[in-house]
Amino acid sequence: MKERIIQTISFELGGLIIAAPLYALFFSTSSGHSFFLLVCISAVVLTWAPVHNTLFDKFDLYAFRRMASARPHRWRVLHAVSLEISSIALTFPVVMLISEQGAWGALAVNIWLTLFYAVYGYLFHLTFDMVRPVQSSTLLSE
Repeated sequence: MKERIIQTISFELGGLIIAAPLYALFFSTSSGHSFFLLVCISAVVLTWAPVHNTLFDKFDLYAFRRMASARPHRWRVLHAVSLEISSIALTFPVVMLISEQGAWGALAVNIWLTLFYAVYGYLFHLTFDMVRPVQSSTLLSE
């Protein structure tokens, strides 16, 4: 769990640095508003992602007897997509409230952010797992 918390914080900080200026540019909003919205979304995701990632890792270990660093491409895609879909459900009300858009506008924002974070998530997790692979003894003891 400790390693996944480190992973999640790294993921969110990198995402904010890249996504906030892009959001401000594409949705014609101020940098401050863009940053505030994305920080609020990140707070929700920071709470959810370590739980999701740990559960996904444990399922992968027990169902297929493999570590996250040995995860095949299609499971990496499933991991990224499942995190994004569950995050949409949790962040949609936040996007509606802060962006002051109706449901369709908030959905467009959430879809844009989801597409961005799905690609970013795949690349980030692939790199992170290579740089900091989870050890089986750590995962089994949690």
